[in-house]
Amino acid sequence: MKEARGINQTARAGLFPTLDAGFGPTREKLSPASQLLPPDANVPAQTLWRAQASVSYEVDLFGRVSDSVKAANADTQQSEALFRSVQLALQADVAQNYFNLRELDVEADVFTRTVQLREEALKLVQKRFAEGDISELDVARAKSELATARSDAMTVQRLRAASEHSLAVLLGKTPAEFTMAANPLKPVTIRVPPGLPSALLERRPDIAVAERAMAAANARIGVAKAAFFPSLTLTGSGGFESATLGDLFKWSSRTFLLGPFARTALNIPIFDGGRRKGNLANARAIYEEDVANYRQQVLVAFREVEDNLSDLRILEDQTATQDDAVKASVRAAQLSRTQYTEGAVNYLDVIDAERTVLQAQRASAQLQGAQAVSTVNLIRTLGGGWGDAKPTPVPEPSLAQK
Repeated sequence: MKEARGINQTARAGLFPTLDAGFGPTREKLSPASQLLPPDANVPAQTLWRAQASVSYEVDLFGRVSDSVKAANADTQQSEALFRSVQLALQADVAQNYFNLRELDVEADVFTRTVQLREEALKLVQKRFAEGDISELDVARAKSELATARSDAMTVQRLRAASEHSLAVLLGKTPAEFTMAANPLKPVTIRVPPGLPSALLERRPDIAVAERAMAAANARIGVAKAAFFPSLTLTGSGGFESATLGDLFKWSSRTFLLGPFARTALNIPIFDGGRRKGNLANARAIYEEDVANYRQQVLVAFREVEDNLSDLRILEDQTATQDDAVKASVRAAQLSRTQYTEGAVNYLDVIDAERTVLQAQRASAQLQGAQAVSTVNLIRTLGGGWGDAKPTPVPEPSLAQK
């Protein structure tokens, strides 16, 4: 972005005259003809001291300079929009990693409660085995289920540590100095007002990048066209000139130069072997490519918004359905444990019911995480949210070619 601003400043300098100053001696010998003398006259060489200032200015007859400035301005705005796009992507990645971390906290909490239940179940089975009501097979199964639950809990802990380390890197910190206390994910519910995605599509910085690239290419067509027309550059110099340093700054030593010798000229292009024609064709082709990229970016943006809206709508219903499944599985597990205590069912039925509870609870946690991530994706596709936030101004695209 700083580079683009520097180039923009360079281009804007073309709108103003340049002023230079110099001081020093020169050794010269003038021709007799320049002094209106006979051809055989002897004009001695001489040393002249000069203290002069020169000025140069290109008259923007056909818009070459102004179009160059427009292109540079568009490039600068494109760089700024690209910076905002990267910044928005980084913010979205941080939010997604945060919600993934909190989803793992939910799963860790589920496994903690599962381990506790498995421990209570093992105590119950061991008690019944001691009383002679069941065989040792049920005790072995209960121990196996407890060990499996503990192993799965360790897997979640390992995944959480890796997620925490990823979040630390995104925040610019080393994993060793960054830690977050466990805090299970809370449901994320956001309502998008009807019609808002289309209204906020102009907030997206990636669309601004494509539009500004198109504007810069359009301005460069004007620069290429201006090369077919004459250019006028006015230059002049003035100051003091003397044969001795002591007389240099006397009023009688003043001098000026304005005219063809000072490069005041109207340059008219005549023949260049088709170079200007090729440059114009190239500028138009780049513009047409940028127009196509802009239109494609807009279509992709609409698709992404609709995809995330659909995901959130479906995930909301799916989460509610999964919550019902969790409640039903918990009730079934309670009934199976009661019946097992009364001897109505075997221990395999209890194991199946408890596994179903665990699977349903993990699926519910994962759906909550997916819902949170989809919310982040929707905010990202809308350019950073809505409400009181002010949208990023994006100039109206002009598809009219110069």
